[in-house]
Amino acid sequence: MYKLNLPAYEVSLKKENGKVWIFDGIRKKFLVLTPEEWVRQHFIQYLITEMKYPKSLFRIEGSLLYNRLQKRSDILVFNRSGKPWMLVECKSPTIKLNQKAFNQVAVYNMTLGAKYLAVTNGMAHFCFEAAIPGHEPKTLEHFPQFE
Repeated sequence: MYKLNLPAYEVSLKKENGKVWIFDGIRKKFLVLTPEEWVRQHFIQYLITEMKYPKSLFRIEGSLLYNRLQKRSDILVFNRSGKPWMLVECKSPTIKLNQKAFNQVAVYNMTLGAKYLAVTNGMAHFCFEAAIPGHEPKTLEHFPQFE
């Protein structure tokens, strides 16, 4: 897989039926290893290990309804009151992060209402404080400490 711009961590992989699988510690199951899943699992570990976000407050690939369309958020971190706190969109390392990716996370957040939004492809990482109606989102230089 790809060398990412994230700290390395021990992954649990297995090969079965001609496919490689990676263990997701949040969902407690093996998933087919794709480039996006590689990024998602490393970014989850970064948030838990380096940023000290509580593992129990993560939801991975949760469903949401936007404009009557069923969508899935990559990573959603809740605050201690159970409200969406940070929404993260993950892309493959081969995907260049552009306005389309930023728009996607912003659109998903119209339903969720998280305070922070992030987009990563494992190589570049961007974090924003969600826009207040009538204002632009605020770009953050660092990921916020968990509140």
